[in-house]
Amino acid sequence: MKALLTNARLVCPANGVSQGSLLIEDGRIAAIGDVEAPADTKTIDARGHVVAPAILDLGVFKPDAAACRAGGIVRLGLMPDQSPVLDDPGIVQRAAAMGKPDLWIHPIAAATRGLAGIDLAEMAILKDAGARAVSTGRGRIANSAVMRKVLAYARDLNLTVIAHAEDCGLTAGAVATAGEAATRLGLPAAPPVAEALAVARDLMLAEDTQAAIHFRIVSTAQSIDLIRKAKARGVRVTCGTTPAHLYLSDIAMSDFRTFAHLSPPLRSESDRQATRAGVADGTIDVIASSHDPRGPEEKRLPFADSLPGAAGAATMLALSLGLVRDELVSIERLMAMLSANPAKLLRLDYGTLAVSAPADLMIVDMGAPWKIDGDTLPGLAANTPFDGLPVQGKVTHLMKGGVLQR
Repeated sequence: MKALLTNARLVCPANGVSQGSLLIEDGRIAAIGDVEAPADTKTIDARGHVVAPAILDLGVFKPDAAACRAGGIVRLGLMPDQSPVLDDPGIVQRAAAMGKPDLWIHPIAAATRGLAGIDLAEMAILKDAGARAVSTGRGRIANSAVMRKVLAYARDLNLTVIAHAEDCGLTAGAVATAGEAATRLGLPAAPPVAEALAVARDLMLAEDTQAAIHFRIVSTAQSIDLIRKAKARGVRVTCGTTPAHLYLSDIAMSDFRTFAHLSPPLRSESDRQATRAGVADGTIDVIASSHDPRGPEEKRLPFADSLPGAAGAATMLALSLGLVRDELVSIERLMAMLSANPAKLLRLDYGTLAVSAPADLMIVDMGAPWKIDGDTLPGLAANTPFDGLPVQGKVTHLMKGGVLQR
């Protein structure tokens, strides 16, 4: 397919914002700027809307093509917490292929066999099979000696270790953050320092081994400050967060709303503000959906018995655009957090508008109003804590490899 996107506001994480056209040939960007369309080219009038690299959603638990199409996502960093676990080369290869033709799936392999935190997985073989990083999955490696070995082997293989930041000794059995909301609701809770303790240990081990580590979700002032200081020392650390942790505090659990049962749990208002500050000053590198669709059999339960997780792929872009309107980040910085930064983490040449770059693109109407509606939300499930929220920003066109997906 040959296509020319005209009258576009081109947003490139590397080169900023410009006006012009973009020509696509053979699945790649062929020209940018003042471009004339060849005779056999399909023309799409972008009408001044934003054209940017499509989203690479880092840390998804279940591929969900419909939700991804709605949210401008064509690439997934798939977590190893699958059935079976991504700890075998054949399983990794199948995971990479299962999204076609709708999605590019980049498997994140288990750092330990079965994600048990005991024996190291065969990282070199998993990398050869297509793994782009290794991860501790939903949980943490409690044994410091094992975690140090994971970091050292990953360093030698030029792989990033994606870590879950909660001390399991403190969080065992907890479903909320200790504080007024959890006390009022009578929910088993863990102190927010559980996140900082996990971050502190893993930062020290990463600094000692000179390995690259990424904390998939950070959500407390203490842990963000630890990462901020580690970056200043030159530690190879990055971190991410989700729209839920940027927009919601633990008050959202009121009335035992299980759609607000997340991992890590929602925090206090002061921690939420610290997370937003971490986005504003560049400490937080990635915004991800942590897409984890759960059906009614997993959510329509007492809060403490329900499973954590939210369906976030379809809503992540619209919610994240609010950060631009709030002037926390520029539009190009936001697009970097959604595409270029996760691509760098996975060692992928992706996330820019440049000649010869993959034509994985989205056209976004920044001002389009809509309401998040759990009854009509595209995807496998609609367990969103944002049900009923008015938002702005909608994907009008989505391309994967130069082929229109919507």
